[in-house]
Amino acid sequence: MAPMQVTLDTDQLKDVLSHDQAMKLLVEQVLNQVLEAEMTEHIGAEPYERTDQRVTYRNGYRPCQLTTRVGTLTLRVPQSRDGSFSTELFRRYQRSEQALVLALKAIEAGHAVLFTTLRELAQVLEAPRLPGQHDPLRRYTQPKLLVIDEVGYTRLRPEQARVLFDLVAARYERASTVLTSNLSFGEWGALLGDEVLATALLDRLLHHAEVITINGRSYRMRNHAGADGPASS
Repeated sequence: MAPMQVTLDTDQLKDVLSHDQAMKLLVEQVLNQVLEAEMTEHIGAEPYERTDQRVTYRNGYRPCQLTTRVGTLTLRVPQSRDGSFSTELFRRYQRSEQALVLALKAIEAGHAVLFTTLRELAQVLEAPRLPGQHDPLRRYTQPKLLVIDEVGYTRLRPEQARVLFDLVAARYERASTVLTSNLSFGEWGALLGDEVLATALLDRLLHHAEVITINGRSYRMRNHAGADGPASS
């Protein structure tokens, strides 16, 4: 999925933050916008947009409940007429919930936040630049908090690994960075294809870091008998 921008106008934000369950409502609004963005990408058109790129049409919504650390969310999952739409949100959210909630708390405190995956980041930063185009690295160095999700699901090419190192080095001791990963630190050499570069990158990442390791059953499955799954971190 391409990078997306979540929008909350001032009135919406005041409404949400004045509510007793502010974080729950904020997460709910963000995830509903993600679902809409996934549908738009899937069918190749915005709502009511006339375009030759459209592959199917919207067909309403179905309600869905998602149990999270901030409460049970009620989401509106878009449907397509041909039944071809399938969201990636629930699979991705299960891995990334803690990082997303942290990012939303930073937004609530008034900080600029950017949330991306390692695959999306690598593709954007490696893309050739047009003459006069701004350095895309600036977009990722400026936010107060940068969340890089799904580190470890995509092995990086040498140029992508170098760009990731440049980004981490540019943010080192200047701004906060959160990464979610299924890899141990010892496996980062294979991820980057360069043990020396991995050591230098981790040295900067871990200098002021707090490492949170998650083991055991999924948060969503904790009340299901016999639902022990493989440990994850």
